[in-house]
Amino acid sequence: MVRGLKRDDLFTVVHEQFFTDTTDYADIVLPATTFFEHKDLVQAYGHYYLQVSDQAIEPLGECRSNVELFRQLAWHMGFDDQCFHDPVDALIDTALASGAPQLKGLTRERLEREPQLRLNLHGDDSAQPWLPFANGFATPNGRARLCNPDIVAQGMDPVASFVAPLESRHRASRQYPLELLARKADNFLNSTFANLPGLRKMESRDEIELNASDAAARGIRHGERVRVFNQRGEIFLLAKVDGDVPAGVAAAHLGWAKLSPGGININVLTSDRLSDLGGGATFYSTLVEVERALETSSGSAG
Repeated sequence: MVRGLKRDDLFTVVHEQFFTDTTDYADIVLPATTFFEHKDLVQAYGHYYLQVSDQAIEPLGECRSNVELFRQLAWHMGFDDQCFHDPVDALIDTALASGAPQLKGLTRERLEREPQLRLNLHGDDSAQPWLPFANGFATPNGRARLCNPDIVAQGMDPVASFVAPLESRHRASRQYPLELLARKADNFLNSTFANLPGLRKMESRDEIELNASDAAARGIRHGERVRVFNQRGEIFLLAKVDGDVPAGVAAAHLGWAKLSPGGININVLTSDRLSDLGGGATFYSTLVEVERALETSSGSAG
């Protein structure tokens, strides 16, 4: 990724609120508004309510919202669609009028009057608890399918037919036997807020969690400095030997590289290979080895 961002033929524009790792490789950084500086429709994420976030202050400096940035880009590129002229309220109205049954009866006017509105999950009876599988699943027998019925119909064993990822502790690997789990930070929102020193002090970004059996097999004790490595790179962390991870798994938090020890993070270990289903990232398919660190270096990428 870093090599790609450094390409001479690539012109990179980053629209951001903070100077993240990515902004370090930008040709132009455009300041973005926070949720205090623009109005927005806040959708449900892990719950069943919808809200409108009202603008509290005018945008600071030259900050622009996503809507305003793309509106200006569209105008300069010659697009004249109505959506690029609509104010934010009209865009919210359009989103709520999409026809989705969960949004029936939900309007911007109601959202502006009430703190939050529950999605329309039970028709007019919104007081019922949302129990989508209380009466079974949408299958012929009402039971969840944990395997493809076509496999069973062909006389194949669904367990034996399972193919583990290329990098997995379920595949024998003597060189890199531990599966790395990249844990999200407890006090950041993805990468947001990682720039705040007070929150960084609450995170253990310089630790790697090991199961007691894995640590003992390597002669590693709690608090010791260890080298975590594979064919792609290495990073030096402190061993945290506890019962939070099972045998065969090592876990470490992911933070901004430039704010991590040695200026790198555990992504020096992850692959750029894409998944066979969906072409997604394979960050959670990473094998590593851990050993006691005798070196004095702070870490390097291979």
